[in-house]
Amino acid sequence: MPWKEVSAMSLRQEFVNLAISESVNTREVCRRFGVSPRTGYKWLKRYKLEGTAGLADKSRRPRYSPTHTSPDIEEAVLNMRLQHPVWGGRKIRARLLAQGQSIVPSPSTITAILHRYNLIDPDEAALHKPWKRFEHESPNQLWQMDFKGHFPMESGRCHPLTVLDDHSRYNVALEACANQLGTTVKRHLTNCFRHYGLPLRMVMDNGAPWGNEPEHPYTPLTVWLMCLGIAVSHGRPYHPQTQGKDERFHRTFKAEVLNRRLFRDLDHCQIAFDEWRQVYNFERPHQALGDATPASRYQPSPRSFPEILPPIEYGPDDYVRKVQQGGELLFQGRSFHISKAFHGFPVALRPTPEDGLWQVFFLVHHIATIDFRIPDDV
Repeated sequence: MPWKEVSAMSLRQEFVNLAISESVNTREVCRRFGVSPRTGYKWLKRYKLEGTAGLADKSRRPRYSPTHTSPDIEEAVLNMRLQHPVWGGRKIRARLLAQGQSIVPSPSTITAILHRYNLIDPDEAALHKPWKRFEHESPNQLWQMDFKGHFPMESGRCHPLTVLDDHSRYNVALEACANQLGTTVKRHLTNCFRHYGLPLRMVMDNGAPWGNEPEHPYTPLTVWLMCLGIAVSHGRPYHPQTQGKDERFHRTFKAEVLNRRLFRDLDHCQIAFDEWRQVYNFERPHQALGDATPASRYQPSPRSFPEILPPIEYGPDDYVRKVQQGGELLFQGRSFHISKAFHGFPVALRPTPEDGLWQVFFLVHHIATIDFRIPDDV
């Protein structure tokens, strides 16, 4: 996937941060980012010699200077606050330290400075309290996916698609979408998988496009994920805490990007999303990570995206049947409803120790149980 002109600097920084991660295959990262090994190693060499400034085109001035130190501490604090209007004392301090400031006040002193200049709304500050949640042990064990509530633009509406790594809070996708169709999500996920590889599991809610049947929460999109070897989980209805990290990400995204802004169109949205995503992943200190950045804890998955899916195969003892139109499964003279999402796919039936009870599998996933003890007319 070629680097976009509007965010070449951001993509170079993301590339080198991922490529220098421990146990990462540099050539594989080059392939996923659509650059030649020669170009990739060039940016890695410049980064090692010059830091972030080395990633800028030689004919351009670096956007940030890591050696710059403000002579006035208050001015440095106020400038950081102006850049990130919802950051508090802890995040500003962590970011100033990361930028190389030799003398940085404590979080309480920075907060006092912000209060002195009337830059903190007491009611808004009361809403920002630390969250304590379970997290997975390593990157790519679980990704959380959801749509942020859509909002109006000057032309149409924007539906932001967000995908977050559970362990690192790294945002692997933030896309300005025109709709919430499964085909749209699949297109963006394909680009995401090509960049970062495949997670072991993804969790999402029960709404479209990843769930639309109460008893059979499968859609063409989730079936495609299962074909890729990704386990699919759904949050409990009316329990957004199941995707708590992504919900928290949405609050931050709304506060730092969407509030009090009017966008022209999807392209305008995407430019703003890309710029903020770079800040969120690589600059913004995350309190739940000990004020580290998500990028410091993330690395790409070793499971590469297959451009061609392998054939579906089952064991010699399985009873294999193809799911018919409407999601019906014909077996031993009976018809059972599975899910129309599996139309045209082969599934395997396996008997259970209980007479008349059979389990239905799609690949390695148990998707249904059929019971011959229930009469046809029930």
